[in-house]
Amino acid sequence: MSLAATASPLSDVPSASARPPRPVLQLVDVRKVFDGFAAVDGINLDIQEGEFVTVVGPSGSGKTTLLRMLAGLESPSSGYITLRGEMINDLPSNKRPTCLVFQSLALFPHMTVGENIEFPLRVRAMPPAERKARALELLAKVRLPESYYGKNVMLCSGGEKQRVALARAFAYDPDVLFFDEPLSALDYKLKKLLEKELKDLHRESGKTFVYITHSLEEAMVMSDRIGVMQAGKLVQIGTPEQIYSTPANRFVAEFFGEVNVIAIRQTATGDWVRRDGRPVALPAGAAPEGDEASVVIRPESMRFVTAEHGTDNTIVGSIFNEYSLGSRLQYQVRSKSGRTFLVEVPRAGAFRGSGEVTIGWDAANAIVVGG
Repeated sequence: MSLAATASPLSDVPSASARPPRPVLQLVDVRKVFDGFAAVDGINLDIQEGEFVTVVGPSGSGKTTLLRMLAGLESPSSGYITLRGEMINDLPSNKRPTCLVFQSLALFPHMTVGENIEFPLRVRAMPPAERKARALELLAKVRLPESYYGKNVMLCSGGEKQRVALARAFAYDPDVLFFDEPLSALDYKLKKLLEKELKDLHRESGKTFVYITHSLEEAMVMSDRIGVMQAGKLVQIGTPEQIYSTPANRFVAEFFGEVNVIAIRQTATGDWVRRDGRPVALPAGAAPEGDEASVVIRPESMRFVTAEHGTDNTIVGSIFNEYSLGSRLQYQVRSKSGRTFLVEVPRAGAFRGSGEVTIGWDAANAIVVGG
């Protein structure tokens, strides 16, 4: 048989643009075990070039251990991690084209701002004039004035130290930057400012960022994708919108902000009802597995029911408390059974009334999860 007869037609070969991009970082069945305890248990994750990926989870979920393996401070017990297709399980951190910004920042207290930024350049034996020129470029990148070059780093404010640590990280010119809760110790206003600046730096640099945080707000504001960890496992990975609007389970739904959760069960006739036996209208196409599930309704999807504006599902109760959230108001409503529900409305739509109230939600605004 001729070669021409056996070769695949050119049209069957996907073009370079049609092939999925190779991940800059890939984790395959990664586990880390300490004294028989799996701190990280079978993580599979692809991170693409230029992504901003944030990993969140409660304390003890394994996110910091995961970050330490990515940064080369720990080795996996099993599975493998690749960087641009090369396995790096046992490659020391100083041999990787990556950089970790610690929660403590790890700045050198006896050095000036400029000396801190230049440290990785000095290690690479860059000439002094080039080092200074690069340090001044990085000061501008992190929005610090040139006059800070000779300032002792310990005289800088918390936010300024964060910027110095970022500039030093960029001085390494890493392929991937890792962040271990770098904004956790800052006040709210400064944290919000630096969240936006970090996102801007990510966009301007085109670098790959992998970020660890407890703050759901940080994750939602900055990330291209968010990974949620629970008990060592990555239970969901997706865009902020996917995580918020279609959580994989009740844990994820409750972890991402305040929610109203109502347990439901399936009757012998196939209908779904609440615990009190009242029927519940579910979103179109919802098909819970098993005969028990939960309906999750975010406070902004709850509303006060009036004669003019009804809802698919209702609950009767009374207002117990009211909270101001700036542009919105949140009401705590206690049902006749003693359960508490949260309703959020725009400030302009503040509820006027007292005594017994009816709240509710439309089926389309509910999220059905297992358990």
